[in-house]
Amino acid sequence: MAKVTMYCTVVCPFCTRAEMLLKQRGVTEIDKIFIDKDPAQRDIMMERTQRRTVPQIYIDDKHIGGYDDLAALDKAGGLVPLLSA
Repeated sequence: MAKVTMYCTVVCPFCTRAEMLLKQRGVTEIDKIFIDKDPAQRDIMMERTQRRTVPQIYIDDKHIGGYDDLAALDKAGGLVPLLSA
């Protein structure tokens, strides 16, 4: 199973939805980086992704984007193969 990392905040409905989708697809562990608890991580996230919003999701070293990007990837049939790689 691929390593999943998600930049998120404690109160974020899109983060919750992303986590639910990933778990439905068999992900048992998500490395969550809470940018509201550690402001330095927000700067790192913005530098890595060029985005300001959460969630920002990585599967292994591939940047997926936010929840909408994750859901679109799943709908297109690309999420499960990426997780299995």
